[in-house]
Amino acid sequence: MKCFSRYLPYLFRPPSTILSSSCHTEADIISTVEFNHTGELLATGDKGGRVVIFQREQESKNQPHRRGEYNVYSTFQSHEPEFDYLKSLEIEEKINKIRWLPQQNAAYFLLSTNDKTVKLWKVSERDKRPEGYNLKDEDGRLRDPSTITTLRVPVLRPMDLMVEATPRRVFANAHTYHINSISVNSDYETYMSADDLRINLWNFEITNQSFNIVDIKPANMEELTEVITAAEFHPHHCNTFVYSSSKGTIRLCDMRASALCDRHSKFFEEPEDPSNRSFFSEIISSISDVKFSHSGRFIMTRDYLTVKVWDLNMENRPIETYQVHDYLRSKLCSLYENDCIFDKFECVWNGSDSVIMTGSYNNFFRMFDRNTKRDVTLEASRENSKPRAILKPRKVCVGGKRRKDEISVDSLDFSKKILHTAWHPSENIIAVAATNNLYIFQDKVN
Repeated sequence: MKCFSRYLPYLFRPPSTILSSSCHTEADIISTVEFNHTGELLATGDKGGRVVIFQREQESKNQPHRRGEYNVYSTFQSHEPEFDYLKSLEIEEKINKIRWLPQQNAAYFLLSTNDKTVKLWKVSERDKRPEGYNLKDEDGRLRDPSTITTLRVPVLRPMDLMVEATPRRVFANAHTYHINSISVNSDYETYMSADDLRINLWNFEITNQSFNIVDIKPANMEELTEVITAAEFHPHHCNTFVYSSSKGTIRLCDMRASALCDRHSKFFEEPEDPSNRSFFSEIISSISDVKFSHSGRFIMTRDYLTVKVWDLNMENRPIETYQVHDYLRSKLCSLYENDCIFDKFECVWNGSDSVIMTGSYNNFFRMFDRNTKRDVTLEASRENSKPRAILKPRKVCVGGKRRKDEISVDSLDFSKKILHTAWHPSENIIAVAATNNLYIFQDKVN
């Protein structure tokens, strides 16, 4: 992987098209983005309950500049809107999270979840069809047994490639509150699902039973002071997981210690600076995403204004803190009034854990190089997404005289926000969801 500092701005180029729909509805808004373990597939989920899978094209000698573009591979309806008659509650079809399982055979498997139900999907290819049935004719109708005089051997004939998505398991009725996270364990036999107050452990083979491993619901709900915001398994140790809270704390739990992990093994919290205390302190300290590094040594968390990196061996403060959009500190009052202060931004590591990416407003996204401590702001927009165009870094001007290439903090568009991002597991290819558009950028080819 190239050194980040050698080519700031971080040079990604979009493919020949932006994957989007021209006029979008609420259902078209992308709600999650996830590469599979090889990076050959990229899945997105939207508010309409659809999953779209993009596949990376093989490099062609005729067109070497079209280096592995992503094209639509499969689209299917994962979740439908439902109604809970006991609680008189509508259950949205919106896909909250997608998680891939490592590929074991020719088929692909992924988990998708809305607020209440997790589904395991199998995505497989079919390019042959059987012909020459004995008991059926070519249209599939049953033949009269008295007319069958000879025995035929069925043969497989080639057909146009068909990609099928079939639900293999449905894990339902285990969450009272909205599911915010799912995470596949490194044993690939279990996964967990987390809602506001509980975390459940599931076995992939058992759909009607899950084990409650965290329960922070108080006996009296009036005493509720925090909720679970995100949870993830350790990438290598199947007994360890982490979950974050709306109070800005992170708890590391070990399932070997007890069946119910209400007592954490480690507790990560940064003491608040009294000089920065304000009415909005509690809201902006809520953690919206937590991610283990690929090495398993670090945890990354995202709150409203910052990204923090924690060492598993140091609980009292983060080892790195990156300001994502500190210029919004003076705008917190108006962000509270328009509800933007409750936006939940995600964060991702690159394949070598050396660079961090997270989203911001005005379709900006931020990258931080942990080695050189350099950072860059880039924009995902139709204007700068011509094929093989180099992304130019953007700067936000807080006050005083504004330079030609800067944008004033007062003219930022808060309706354009990048909440969901993904990074290819081994290459410098990123996927950025901006409302209903999916932008894919890749490292500049010299």
